[in-house]
Amino acid sequence: MGIIGFLLFLLVAGVCAIIADAIVPGRIPGGFLVAAVVGVIGAWLGDALLGTFGPILAGVAILPTILGSGLLVFILSLVSGTLARR
Repeated sequence: MGIIGFLLFLLVAGVCAIIADAIVPGRIPGGFLVAAVVGVIGAWLGDALLGTFGPILAGVAILPTILGSGLLVFILSLVSGTLARR
């Protein structure tokens, strides 16, 4: 994977994380850079839990990435809400 492929991977993963952020209650605590990181972790999490299925764009399986990112956004919102209350 070259630098262009990696940048496309980050872009698609970030967009998937933004979609997951819109669906799941809670917020990603940051901008697009944090969304890209959440998307990459969500892609790994979704692939580990669900496998690779659905459409693939720039090496990212879209559906598992959205679901994994949604799970991660939910967990991050729980943790950040818990930490904010203390």
